[in-house]
Amino acid sequence: MGTAEDFADQFLRVTKQYLPHVARLCLISTFLEDGVRMWFQWGEQRDYIDTTWGCGYALASAFVLLNLLGQLTGCVLVLSRNFVQYACFGLFGIIALQTIAYSILWDLKFLMRNLALGGGLLLLLAESRSEGKSMFAGVPTMRESSPRQYMQLGGRVLLVLMFMTLLHFDASFFSILQNIVGTALMILVAVGFKTKLAALTLVVWLFAINVYFNAFWTIPVYKPMHDFLKYDFFQTMSVIGGLLLVVALGPGGVSMDEKKKEW
Repeated sequence: MGTAEDFADQFLRVTKQYLPHVARLCLISTFLEDGVRMWFQWGEQRDYIDTTWGCGYALASAFVLLNLLGQLTGCVLVLSRNFVQYACFGLFGIIALQTIAYSILWDLKFLMRNLALGGGLLLLLAESRSEGKSMFAGVPTMRESSPRQYMQLGGRVLLVLMFMTLLHFDASFFSILQNIVGTALMILVAVGFKTKLAALTLVVWLFAINVYFNAFWTIPVYKPMHDFLKYDFFQTMSVIGGLLLVVALGPGGVSMDEKKKEW
């Protein structure tokens, strides 16, 4: 285990500059893809909202426009590191709006995924707060601010929800093994024990599974399966982004790793 942890630390040292950027890009990839989808499927999305809610052409168009601008603007702000907190609140709003508009509340799998996206945004918020705090490098500070610690804890726990939606409930040996290993690693991430190593292992493993199972580029665009797999692919990339943020930031104060330091 020691050598594996050494490898994780070495990996972190080498990628320290790039990791947060890659994490942020992965995390917001769902919003990016969805914003672009709104542009290309403008008519279909508008008609769907109009038919479902009977709200009329103008309101349905306004909804699609809000989704498009809200998500793309939020993504640009997060990636450019400007007004990250406002961008996160905006994206939280979009998640809430979509949950209601697309009746996601009644679909447990999609609801858990949306909650997990919220978890990723919580981690982003925690990161932006930590950047604000670290302006006075070298000056001893009081213990980490409580809201940030609990944001990191909340983010990790919500990522677990997302992971549960990726479990495969069939009886094949590979699926059972996949579920057991994945769940064990995810519990380690949630409680904050050997967090960076567990999160890094999950990132590699999830990425491999994602490319293998959700290869939407192998299916013609006009088939519905293309859209489903594409949605799944980017949702999983967002979880990977959240886990990479856990790797880059560490688990925060409310975790076993942090408590061990105190012992």
